[in-house]
Amino acid sequence: MDVFRTDRIRNVVLLGHGGAGKTSLVEAMAYLSGITSRLGKVTDGNTVSDYDKEEIKRKFSISTSLVPIVWGKVKINVLDTPGYFDFVGEVEEAVSAADAAIIVVSGKDGIQVGTQKAWELCEKYKLPRMFFVTEMDIDDVSYRQVVEDLTEMYGKKIAPIHMPIREDGKFVGYVNIVKQAGRKYIDRGKKKECPVPDYLKEYLEKYHEILMESVAELSEEFMDRYFAGEEFSVAEVSAALKMNISDGSIIPVCMGSTINIQGVANLLDDICGYFPSPDQRSCKGINTKTNEIFQADYDFTKAKSAYVFKTIVDPFLGKYSLVKVCSGVIKGDDVLYNTSKETEEKLNKLYVLEGSKPIEVPELHAGDIGAIAKLNTVTTGDTLATKNTPVLYGKTEISTPYTYKRYKTVNKGDEDKVSQALNRMMQEDLTLKVVNDSQNRQTLLYGIGEQHLDIVVSKLKERYKVDIVLSEPKVPFKETIRKKADVEAKYKKQSGGHGQYGHVKMIFEPSGDLETPYIFEQTVVGGAVPKNYFPAVEKGVQESVAKGPLASYPVVGVKATLYDGSYHPVDSSEMAFKTAAIQAFKKGFMDASPVLLEPIVSMKVSVPDKFTGDVMGDLNKRRGRVLGMNPDTEHKGNTVIEADVPMLSIYGYSTDLRSMTGGSGNFSYEFARYEQAPSDIQEKEIAARAKTEEE
Repeated sequence: MDVFRTDRIRNVVLLGHGGAGKTSLVEAMAYLSGITSRLGKVTDGNTVSDYDKEEIKRKFSISTSLVPIVWGKVKINVLDTPGYFDFVGEVEEAVSAADAAIIVVSGKDGIQVGTQKAWELCEKYKLPRMFFVTEMDIDDVSYRQVVEDLTEMYGKKIAPIHMPIREDGKFVGYVNIVKQAGRKYIDRGKKKECPVPDYLKEYLEKYHEILMESVAELSEEFMDRYFAGEEFSVAEVSAALKMNISDGSIIPVCMGSTINIQGVANLLDDICGYFPSPDQRSCKGINTKTNEIFQADYDFTKAKSAYVFKTIVDPFLGKYSLVKVCSGVIKGDDVLYNTSKETEEKLNKLYVLEGSKPIEVPELHAGDIGAIAKLNTVTTGDTLATKNTPVLYGKTEISTPYTYKRYKTVNKGDEDKVSQALNRMMQEDLTLKVVNDSQNRQTLLYGIGEQHLDIVVSKLKERYKVDIVLSEPKVPFKETIRKKADVEAKYKKQSGGHGQYGHVKMIFEPSGDLETPYIFEQTVVGGAVPKNYFPAVEKGVQESVAKGPLASYPVVGVKATLYDGSYHPVDSSEMAFKTAAIQAFKKGFMDASPVLLEPIVSMKVSVPDKFTGDVMGDLNKRRGRVLGMNPDTEHKGNTVIEADVPMLSIYGYSTDLRSMTGGSGNFSYEFARYEQAPSDIQEKEIAARAKTEEE
């Protein structure tokens, strides 16, 4: 593949709801530009961008893939992202590397939750964007309805630049609103001029007027010409559109059919003509040597620097670090400095990835996206620069995973294999997390949603040949006491030779500190228990708090005081006193009105206003206490509900919230404190413990 200068590069991310047709659109682009000789289909599992076995099996995108499309003299780096919410981390990584976005809308299904989420991401990253309405080949698809719905949601900046021409319900061509001319499709991607049908003239006038107004607003001279009734030339309208699209004041809408490759060539022309090249976007980091801001701005004359926005780790392909070059020109034999890790990296070869196919290139100019193989210490979010100008770029914000399950290996002895495989997967997927909960003897796997975790299990089996099973995690309850108990315990054992003798009198009471397992004190007088046995008594208490007598959960908030006892000059030993203390603890704890404490989390749920009633009702069913409601500043039309909820009731919440809100709600939580569990929960846990003891 040729080397492209910065002004001849466009980095475009495809966003939209799952199933809207993003991958099919990439496939049509690849076919038109000559990458493929036949049109692949998602259903057949032979597309360029869905190459992973899981994607082929499930027939939807799971990870972001990169397909460079050469169109005329321009290279368009197309980032095809998953539409399902469980893979939001992939989308966030892709958006951080893009300079513009195409939001794909299904003509049949119209605006969906994924469309709105795509818009919000573009707003967050200030990305120029356009809408592409797919499935125009379906007879009853109403393009006009989609345009009206978009205008209702996002206001006057929505401006269609094409309109469909239908004959007998069939999609046969389009009207170009900028040129005010009709075109009919004659062959795949080819077209010929035709008159504008009468039924479209009214809409053409209306939509053309929207474009003219936006051109007029560019300067006073244009405004005067507009009011004088002068027509603007096609070149003037196109130049104005380019400016307005770049600053987000106009969002064009175009359409087509990916199956019949209609409207796709227009889209590629529009990407090259209207979207900004990287050097028209701003990009800055910090020079860690001078602590000054480094204004990279995708300038190829400045010191080399690149940001690693994604990592691919595949047992067959190997490891690739996907980079966006922020300044300078990176060459295959460069030695770069990893500013994030303070290590030097020798590059072997540079590639551009065409889906799963690496194509070697000699260099990458500022603004281009490529891949570097086998960079051992480099991870997603790192910055590569020169040692003289060690620039550091801010890391992309990636969603935090809140859905978790407990996992166990199916085959004994596979633990190491599984942990290595998961480590590799976590390099690829920053929304995947493994937590070792040693207190409850369980390992937890965190992801964005249940489907995400299911796919992780599938990938482990398919890629790494290891099996794990997921189950409901144990909730980290704790045990404590409410009253004071005075107990005595004597451990006496006589066998041939030395016997065993330890005798303690102890008081157990609440310490008032639920952060600390226990406090140990002794008030023994007159040497009833010799000093050298005090540590053994404390050791007995220390061992006892690890597994409480009530339901085998860790103990907190207990004060143990040794005040008396007796010893035998020959038979007493540390072991005997430790055992006596363990017996005293069991008895004292159960006499001191023991209770189970459950963890409470502070939860924030952001939902569209119309769902607040349902979500609050559901939180109440989960024993949640709603503390307040505030308007969501980040998502217009949403309310943030704040509530304290027992951790026991949030298992499976992501699935329930999605079904309640059609996928538009999201939540986060953090551990808040422990509270006494209700008696029915306590009884259930004690019964469950008794059952496992029996088994």
